[in-house]
Amino acid sequence: MSTAPIVDDLQALDENLSLQNLAMQTEDMNLAPPLPENLEDTGLAGSVIEQLVLKLLYSRGDLLGRDLSEALGLKFSLVEEFLELFKRQHFIQVKKSMGMGNSTAMFALTETGRTAARECMESNQYTGPAPVPLHQYSHIVRRQRRADGWLTPDALAHAYRRMVMTERVLSQIGPAVSSGNSFLIYGQPGNGKTFLAEALGGLDDSCIFVPHAIESQGSIIQVFDPVYHQPVEDAVEQSVLACGPQYDRRWIKCKRPFIMTGGELTLEMLDLKYNSTSKIYDAPYQLKANNGIYLIDDFGRQQCAPSEVLNRWIVPMERRIDYLKFLTGGKMTVPFEAFLIFSTNLRPDQLGDEAFLRRIQYKMLLRSPDENEFMNIFRNFCESKNLPHEESSIRRFIEKHYQRTGKVFRRCHPRDVLSHVIDMIHFEKHPFCLTDDLLDRAFESCFLEETGD
Repeated sequence: MSTAPIVDDLQALDENLSLQNLAMQTEDMNLAPPLPENLEDTGLAGSVIEQLVLKLLYSRGDLLGRDLSEALGLKFSLVEEFLELFKRQHFIQVKKSMGMGNSTAMFALTETGRTAARECMESNQYTGPAPVPLHQYSHIVRRQRRADGWLTPDALAHAYRRMVMTERVLSQIGPAVSSGNSFLIYGQPGNGKTFLAEALGGLDDSCIFVPHAIESQGSIIQVFDPVYHQPVEDAVEQSVLACGPQYDRRWIKCKRPFIMTGGELTLEMLDLKYNSTSKIYDAPYQLKANNGIYLIDDFGRQQCAPSEVLNRWIVPMERRIDYLKFLTGGKMTVPFEAFLIFSTNLRPDQLGDEAFLRRIQYKMLLRSPDENEFMNIFRNFCESKNLPHEESSIRRFIEKHYQRTGKVFRRCHPRDVLSHVIDMIHFEKHPFCLTDDLLDRAFESCFLEETGD
């Protein structure tokens, strides 16, 4: 049978997705935080920027006016007002100039300025780009929420194109992902729950804007985290940068985040973390995951009870807002726009009562594969490793080790067994092809056997 129609369909799908990506890039720029033209547009008190200017000059040494502006993420015309103020107060001095105004002048702190900067450092030691006020952050996060109907069946199938997926599973995943509400994936270990959830990280190519930091009630909360936030610079952005910054540089354009935590999770990690040395707060995982995905893997095996985690998130899951506590006892209200996924090997009734589980909007039992699915997974892994194989060998393997013994299929078994086969081939210098003997020996090295006296 000719494969030309299938190839044409795949090419058409890829072209369609590419056009969608370009449209999303243009939309990203339209949703970008607007460039502040004056102090009022920043939403910050003048004292916040004053302190940042002094701390930057104190920690980084002498700086050109334009470099100081870039470090603050603000237009130079806005920063220049503070430089002029500090010159009059004798906090800073011009060490040299290229004769093109304050932007090319080299500024340095005077002794009076150094004393003032040290006093500012006692408040906090934050020296990054100017923070974003909480109300502006909340506004942008809600603007970046995915629109209704953003996910299509074709796009979902494309995300799982390298996995063996049934129409039934795709039809269960689709509405949950599209809604952006909480999602529980449960079932026996080895059936690919984590792999299934991780594949969603590459589903949406649209980008979001993440602030370096947030300012609330006089405190600084760092949000941007290079571990979880991947900055991007696309063609649409590059084409407009020739005439200067087109959006607020206190924000970074990033891929939608995908954050995963497992058994190490504690309740303390879901609240603001205070650094007593820098006197700055670090944002919790769910805040860093806003407009993206937060996967809690091995749910039920954390260092706190499942009911405690669910109780912590009853309000956020229902109202899309979260409450975070400062060390002083104050609280701030932040948007909760992370797609929350729970993955567990435990039975749902072991996680909590019906009232708790009702808060998780979507549930899916990821069942073990049937024989046809298992065969397809086996073939796919062989092909991904360019391992020559015969259908008859795979069928004999299944008949001997599964049908005769009643062993249950798991989606991870083909990967595990075939990885052992490849290791044996390399070690024992066999021809690179699949044989019955290698399969039998690999099976024995993968699974435990009955022991006797």
